[in-house]
Amino acid sequence: MNTANTRLLTSLLFLLSSLAAVGCGSTSSSTTPATPVSATRSYNGTASVGDFLTIQIDSTALTITYTNHTNGMSGTVPYTVNSNGTYSITDPTGNLVVAYEVPGYVMLVESNKSGPSMNTPALITAIETKPVSVSSFAGQKFNYLQFRTANGGVETGYISIDAQGAITHDGYSPFQGLQQGQTAFSGGTFTPSSVVEDPSGTFFTVDETDGSNDYVFGTQNGFFTVDTGAGTILGLAQAASKDFDPTFAGSYKALYYEKTNAQPGPNNTEPGTVFQGEGSVTIGSTGAFTLTDNQSNTLATGTLAAVADTSYLYDSTANTLTDPCNGLFTIRTTTATSRQDVFVTFQGNSVIFGSFQTAQPFLPGTTPYNYFYGVGLK
Repeated sequence: MNTANTRLLTSLLFLLSSLAAVGCGSTSSSTTPATPVSATRSYNGTASVGDFLTIQIDSTALTITYTNHTNGMSGTVPYTVNSNGTYSITDPTGNLVVAYEVPGYVMLVESNKSGPSMNTPALITAIETKPVSVSSFAGQKFNYLQFRTANGGVETGYISIDAQGAITHDGYSPFQGLQQGQTAFSGGTFTPSSVVEDPSGTFFTVDETDGSNDYVFGTQNGFFTVDTGAGTILGLAQAASKDFDPTFAGSYKALYYEKTNAQPGPNNTEPGTVFQGEGSVTIGSTGAFTLTDNQSNTLATGTLAAVADTSYLYDSTANTLTDPCNGLFTIRTTTATSRQDVFVTFQGNSVIFGSFQTAQPFLPGTTPYNYFYGVGLK
């Protein structure tokens, strides 16, 4: 991974270890909880700017209670349910705006006041709070998408752990590949250092050498999340096959974060125009993919191609990803004046997506770029 390699992978190792205790890697299209959904539900969440949150929702009182453990913001705010299933939130601080929930599984929230200065728009991805415990875990591979609010926004790749606990990772960042003297691909192998299990038993904090903490948590069906200072990592167990599974076809309601006309700035800043919105994802039985915003404008379209079959991402004879990343898909759309890379993966009734787009030819430090990322729920 190109940003904060050691910190992210330390977090991932211990999260993956914890998933052994809660059941790992189901790629079934069903994520319906085995027990009836409670009227009050708890989630652990991560904002793409790097904030860790705990969220409780009371569907009887129609309130959402949240605590941002990174910047200290908190509150209990009312919400109403819209006809399309989204939640309109009335937050007097102007922080939380819209949410979408699959009760007892995952919750997406648009935030306007994330980050250390409490003024950064970010997408919060929250997953059901579940007990986890540290245990040895080996022989598994995971795909990931990383969401950031700087450095090109999107990164993808894989991570695996061998029988001795060594972690191997590979990542692809289209933004990094366009910078002078840098490569789009980076990876390596290392052994992690330390982890502290929270007394709640529902997440871990990883103490870093710079004095900061990363938060790691997961669900019973293998969907895991890492909250880091560099943003959010969403990951899931690799599929058994590289091919698109037609059970993932259908319609999804999505929330997404978008930045346009972005440029790298000093001190890890990235000026640009930020928008957060609702969208729709439709996927056909053969992988035809379309993402539109709520004004029916097309943000991405094409047929999903397996990364394993995409030579510029995976080629055993070239400097590319060293794993086929079964279950991870891509779309590249190239014209005479632009190029867009889209990445898509699935977990149960969720589709996770990211995109990076820029004009061609690209001049580092001069040519602006656009990106977006989000999660869609059936």
